[in-house]
Formats: sequence, C-alpha cells, structure tokens
Amino acid sequence: MNSKILFSDVDDTLVNPDKTISKENRDAIVKMLEAGHYFVAVTGKPIVVGRNVIKDLGLTMPGCYMAAFNGAVIYDCAADRILMERTLPLEVVREIFDEADKESIYVQTYQNNHILTQEHTEELEFYLQWTKMEYKLVPDVFYCLEKEPNKVVAISVDGINVLQEFREKLQNKYPHMERYCNCFISNDEYLEFCPKDVNKGMGVQYLAEFLNIPIENTVAVGDARNDISMIQKANVGVAVKNGMQELKQVADYITEHDYCHGAVAEVIEKFILN
Repeated sequence: MNSKILFSDVDDTLVNPDKTISKENRDAIVKMLEAGHYFVAVTGKPIVVGRNVIKDLGLTMPGCYMAAFNGAVIYDCAADRILMERTLPLEVVREIFDEADKESIYVQTYQNNHILTQEHTEELEFYLQWTKMEYKLVPDVFYCLEKEPNKVVAISVDGINVLQEFREKLQNKYPHMERYCNCFISNDEYLEFCPKDVNKGMGVQYLAEFLNIPIENTVAVGDARNDISMIQKANVGVAVKNGMQELKQVADYITEHDYCHGAVAEVIEKFILN
C-alpha cells in the first residue's frame, strides 16, 4: 500500500464559518482513511481547542492526527495521545512580556488548557470569539507559569503595522531571541512566538518520518500566512480558492472550490485518491 498523508489547515480551509465540516469534506476524509491514507488537522490554536474541534468533526478514527500550536504539539487523535511537544524557554517568555508591557501591546500565553494573561482587553475578546477558551487574569504572567509554554501570541486589533513594529523592536533589543524562538505574523491580528524551528512545515516533516511515509507522498492545503511553511514542505502544496495571495504565490495548485464548498474534498480526490 502506497499510503499518503494530507495535512489540512482548519479555519477557512477545512471547516465552514459555523465551525462545522461539509458533507463533501467529511465523506472524502472517511474515504481516504478507509483506503489506508492519513489525515492531519493542522492549527495554530492550542491543543485543548484542537481536541474539541477534532471531536466535533468526528475525526477521531485511526489514521487521524493533529498538529497544534503551529506544530509545537503533535497529537494522535485516535489514541488521544501527545506524540511530540516543544516549548519556549522561560527567559524568552519574560522578555516578550516585559517588552509588551512597555509598548502597551496585548500578549498572552497558555497553561493547563487555559489562556494566561494580565488584563481583559478588546484583543482578548477578539481571540475568545474564535477559541471559546477559558482564561485566567494574573498580575504577572511570567511568575505564574508552572512550566515552559508552547507558544506566546501578541494580538492587535489596530492593524498589522502595530505588530510589525513590535516585532522589529524585539529583534533589535534581543537579537539572541532568534536562537530560541520562531517569530512570525500569522494574520493581520496575530504575532506568534513559537519554539525555534517550529512551524506547520515542521509538523509535516515530523509526521512523515513518524509514520514512515516518504515526503513525496505528502500533500498540504491551507489559506493563510502560517500555512506557507506547510505547503512548501509537502510534496504538493495547495492554496484554497479563498486563501491569501501570499500563499497562492507559492502554491503548486489553487482549488476551484472555496472552504465552504468542499475545497478539501477536491484536494483529496485530485491528489490523494487519484
């Protein structure tokens, strides 16, 4: 059996605006799993949110995996087991929060299945719209951390320029940070800080090796900036019709359908089952 792996972004790629999965996408995923292939849901969101999404979508069958926190956590959906986990050094976390406080930038991290942050702001409310996570407000995030977190994210609802300027200030003030941290803007509201070398592309590499599947048998599909590393790492990189232009420019294929009308099913039929 010449098994393949499909890596699919979740929001605006796999699921509909109401966070449900279309019949076309669900049927195609079941079909590929029954044929002996593998399906991986890839998200920048925390593992707790990813678990809930996976269960809601019914993607807990053998052959289903998830890469959460942009690849910092790899999870076996059927076994309900974390296979790999990467974290940020506490010193880097402290530097991010200290500088964010000086620049009045909202920033948060994660611990024990909840958001950890220092104030309830418009940015937190914006994030909660998409994740529905529990959160804790603490006077000092760094001193409340019990262990190294998987990710830190700065959020701005005032446009991407705020985040770009903050990233430049951090890079200039803490040049050593790049040795331990991968910092990137995933969309116009999020500046994400992940462990060094962690991105969605690393998730592709890890699971291909873990499942002993040659990289030539990997396909990835997404819509946003943080999907670029994933579609570049996979043998076939796909941008959905509704995806960002930056992603489409590096994709091997652009779907004819958007995420509301079976884009993932189109990819499965064309590149996995065909």
